[in-house]
Amino acid sequence: MATNEQNKLLTQTGKNTPMGNLFRRYWIPALLSEEIPTPDCPPVRVKLLSEPLIAFRNTEGKVGLMDEFCAHRRVSLWFGRNEENGLRCPYHGWKFDVNGQCVDIPSESVESTFCNKVKLTAYPCVERGGVVWTYMGPPELQPPVPEFEWALVPDSQRFVSKRLQESNYLQAMEGGIDSSHVSSLHSGELDNDPLHRAEGSKYQVDTKPKFEVANSPGGMVIGARREAGPGQSYWRVTQWIMPWYTMIPPYGDHGLHGHAWVPIDDENCFAWSMTHHPTRPLNEKELYALQNGQGMYAELIPGTYRTVANKDNDYLMDREGQKTGRYYSGVKGIGMQDASLQESMGPIVDRALERLVATDIAIVQARRRLMAAAEALPNGGEPPALDPASHHVRSASFVAASDVPLSQVEEIFKAKSGVAHTSI
Repeated sequence: MATNEQNKLLTQTGKNTPMGNLFRRYWIPALLSEEIPTPDCPPVRVKLLSEPLIAFRNTEGKVGLMDEFCAHRRVSLWFGRNEENGLRCPYHGWKFDVNGQCVDIPSESVESTFCNKVKLTAYPCVERGGVVWTYMGPPELQPPVPEFEWALVPDSQRFVSKRLQESNYLQAMEGGIDSSHVSSLHSGELDNDPLHRAEGSKYQVDTKPKFEVANSPGGMVIGARREAGPGQSYWRVTQWIMPWYTMIPPYGDHGLHGHAWVPIDDENCFAWSMTHHPTRPLNEKELYALQNGQGMYAELIPGTYRTVANKDNDYLMDREGQKTGRYYSGVKGIGMQDASLQESMGPIVDRALERLVATDIAIVQARRRLMAAAEALPNGGEPPALDPASHHVRSASFVAASDVPLSQVEEIFKAKSGVAHTSI
């Protein structure tokens, strides 16, 4: 359990909160590049860490991310005209460039220099892996750009999507590092889901995994060990990278999957999903499943990032499927099975009421690392995982002798260009 004070520290991410200050030290996935696909296309509203922002791509193709509201009368710049390397407010014509600098006030005289004094809060952006990343922290402390393997492979080997989750980021992220629920919640679909069918899924019948958790430069390595026959253990190893990335253990030759749980505000987050294969393009069957919301992905309402199955329609609950075991929880799809239960906790779960057990060790450790990093920051503490080298890791699944500890096989968790991942 976490006290009410600890829960507030962990879940509040707005300006001038301890966790908000910590998160602003990292590059943040802000939006998909495809959301602003061409120069001078319509701007897009973006909300991150409770800050309302506007994103646009200027005439030269550069991306800007800045305060949503015009400095003049606070009109939303979503209504703005994206033209000639700037976003122009339609109310009185004030124009801003990708750095938030006002470059034109039509009502001012030619001699006026007033617009030079007007600048909106703006954040630097880079594009990598089909994602627009932004940095919202102190400019002098800006870290190198992230180097997650999924963001570096060729486009043909990667698929990235996102969906709205109506809960605080933390309860969503904690589901991503909890391997024990797979044997229950997802048991009805592991043998049928096109992104998970493989030899290893048969070991999920062991509902009592033993956990080993070790700190890594970027976060934690989380090993869940299940019985796999006499003298053998089936390992599923998850990576958690600060501040909100999880890497899901693979099945067979399927791609590697991962998530980023990015706070929109304290009661909503974007669940980013990333799939990549280190050594080959994703094939037609895989792309069909990914694009049609199967596996950890979800079907979206057209034109939005809200899921078709959502709390307003009880996630299309199938009680008959629940009875037969086809869908253990009655909700279809691995991603929506997770989201439905995490959202059912409420926008921010009261962790003081929890009763944790041994299989929750990774969740407890992640909370402690987040709190420690946030509390150390005002005293000059350096956040973990700013060094891109800490991103060069993978999840894995494998069978090994029962007496082999996780520390003896750590080499297989390193991401190596052109080398296939370890999976059963």
